[in-house]
Amino acid sequence: MDRGASSLRGVARVVVLALLWGSTFLWIDLALRGLSPLQVTFARCAVGSLVLLAACRFAGHRLPRGRGTWRHLVVAAFFCNALPFALFSLGQQTVDSGMAGVLNATTPLWTIALALVLGAERAPHAGRSVGLLLGFAGTVVLFAPWQATGAAGWGTLAILGAAASYAVAFTYMGRTLVRRGTPTLSLSAAQLLAAAGLTATAMPLGGGLAPFDPTPTVVVAALVLAVLCTALTFHLTYRIINDEGATNAAVVGYLLPVVSVLLGVAVLGEQLHPRLLIGMAVVLVGVALTRRFPARGATPPAEAGAGDLPAAEDAAAAVVPAAPDGPDGPDAPDSPSDGALLSGRGTP
Repeated sequence: MDRGASSLRGVARVVVLALLWGSTFLWIDLALRGLSPLQVTFARCAVGSLVLLAACRFAGHRLPRGRGTWRHLVVAAFFCNALPFALFSLGQQTVDSGMAGVLNATTPLWTIALALVLGAERAPHAGRSVGLLLGFAGTVVLFAPWQATGAAGWGTLAILGAAASYAVAFTYMGRTLVRRGTPTLSLSAAQLLAAAGLTATAMPLGGGLAPFDPTPTVVVAALVLAVLCTALTFHLTYRIINDEGATNAAVVGYLLPVVSVLLGVAVLGEQLHPRLLIGMAVVLVGVALTRRFPARGATPPAEAGAGDLPAAEDAAAAVVPAAPDGPDGPDAPDSPSDGALLSGRGTP
């Protein structure tokens, strides 16, 4: 395949992934019309894991067998799937889908802040510091604490908590799961399966057993959310990172707020407030600056190849010490190609 065709295929992947991730907040909004937040979370994890388990079986892969790997998967499932999925569903009971997508774009900023607090990144460039400050300033504009009170205020805090949870998850996954010999398809299926188990245990306590209204719209929204916006995006993200590098994959993060805002306005009739536009612009400029000025002393990832980390992991990969291999360590890869892929970021 020539470079032109390969480039077009790469652009197509980024566009498809941006549409899937960016539409997540629309489908959550529709699913919440008949399901509770915890029911949406469980459906997303359970159905998504079934899809990836079927894909594993079709590809001839096995789930990880090491106890150590499963311990890491349970932690990653909590911070990357169960907790943020529930917080997004909870927050979107009072927050528009467009703003939810914009607030999710703060994940890289939380990741860098975590690295700075824990000492994984020292003496940041001035431009990187400015980007971090701009990102948080934009978040304050979006949050509007002078306006956000009651349910709306708590909903915004829940979504910001979900973005911060992703930052913890990416850091943890980057040091304990990726590049350890297990196919990423197997890791994804196992992680969502663990997330479904965690969510199931919380169902009796968090309104998960409440009556629900499975209208056609709700059922379709839940299925699209689980199959396309959870299961498929995992594997598609791995392919982009493997084939084109983390830098190209990071472009998707910049497109998510645009997609979520436009879909919210076009489909749900949400209003496009000037404050939302200003906050979104400030957040995206802040994120772009943090990407423009990498951490000092860090080795920039290659533009292509299987050794790249996802964009949100670049700044904080050293926060959590790498787990040593042991007798119950990672499994051998089932195939050279999948063994080279990386575990990707959690979707909203």
